[in-house]
Amino acid sequence: MINIPKGCKDVLPAQSYKWQYIERVARETAASYGFREIRTPVFEHTELFSRGVGETTDVVTKEMYTFLDKGGRSITLRPEGTAGVARAFIENGLASEAMPFKAYYLCSAYRYERPQAGRLREFHQFGAELYGADGPAADAEVITLVDRFLKNLGLKKVSLHINSIGCPTCRAAYHEALKEYFRPHLSEMCEDCNARFEKNPMRIIDCKNEGCKKFTAHAPRAIDYLCEDCRAHFEGVKAYLDGAGVDYSVDPSIVRGLDYYTRTVFEFVTDAAGAQGTLLGGGRYDGLLSQLGAKPLPAVGFGVGLERLLMVMEAEGAPMPETGRVVCYLAGMDEAAKRRAFLLAEELRTAGVSSECDLMQRSLKAQMKYADKLGARFVAVIGEEELAGGFATVKDMLGSSSERVNFNDLAQYLSKR
Repeated sequence: MINIPKGCKDVLPAQSYKWQYIERVARETAASYGFREIRTPVFEHTELFSRGVGETTDVVTKEMYTFLDKGGRSITLRPEGTAGVARAFIENGLASEAMPFKAYYLCSAYRYERPQAGRLREFHQFGAELYGADGPAADAEVITLVDRFLKNLGLKKVSLHINSIGCPTCRAAYHEALKEYFRPHLSEMCEDCNARFEKNPMRIIDCKNEGCKKFTAHAPRAIDYLCEDCRAHFEGVKAYLDGAGVDYSVDPSIVRGLDYYTRTVFEFVTDAAGAQGTLLGGGRYDGLLSQLGAKPLPAVGFGVGLERLLMVMEAEGAPMPETGRVVCYLAGMDEAAKRRAFLLAEELRTAGVSSECDLMQRSLKAQMKYADKLGARFVAVIGEEELAGGFATVKDMLGSSSERVNFNDLAQYLSKR
């Protein structure tokens, strides 16, 4: 037997309605803010992620699925959605369109890491990107989009944390402060932190090594080194969120795990699934397009893993209405009746009524049991008498009533119930 690869998971029909519900709410919420869907390839040239995501990040150094194709080119399965959207924006000349450019995506992504609850090697993301607006209102709109999305899903035990990590101008002074603070402790810190010390010391703060956390907990804070422009921008973001009634707390420890972030960063955190952890994150990344060789353009966005989101929804008991259940099962008593049931099922489907009929040569009793397992609201029984009279005996499975309905009226009868 060939088993599924480690870190992957099948989504079976009994569970797929939950995914469809989340995806539907995601699409509807994004559309209400004027975001349209974008779809990018599942694999890209490796350079896109090393330049865009950042050479010092764990994603690039440890987690990417990278291989050489038959032409000897280095190809990587996308580890996240933002870099691919940025490449598509540049390559397709979307900067010439009316600004701001707004796009959302629902995609699969791949990271080679230890599988755990809510985190797999193949996972799925919902994200949105906004290009062209550099004011704090753009940051606030993306954050409120996420806040509304989570509320639309019925989540209640989620809180918003925000921070500003400044721009390249003020970050230079912050990096020097970090180096001065961490330098005496490097011998006690992990290999990754030592490697990040020169290239990007801010990445040290995101280290998950327990031995390093005792040092990172007391490290200088980016928010204390903001220039006047970055400070004014952050105050503007808070003012817009206050005006929109979005609750938040300022959390100076947030730096996010990818190198392209500037100024605003945010996370929605929850303890619904156990210990408190990040549900989703995002922020501003004004330097991303220039890192990829294009003209600089301000940008802000977010990404959320659907597996973890689903886990949190189940932990909270958030409603996930099941759709797509069969409305009517057509049960035939003999071969002639089953042939008529088959044709009636097609007529009902054409009229927009989901229907099934017997394909397994079951007895009437077995058909009734199967209809019950399907959760069919109605069973239309056709026997010799019904076939001769041109009607079906329709049983309401939620009650005990039954009614004779002409074949020609069946679609209309079921549509009204």
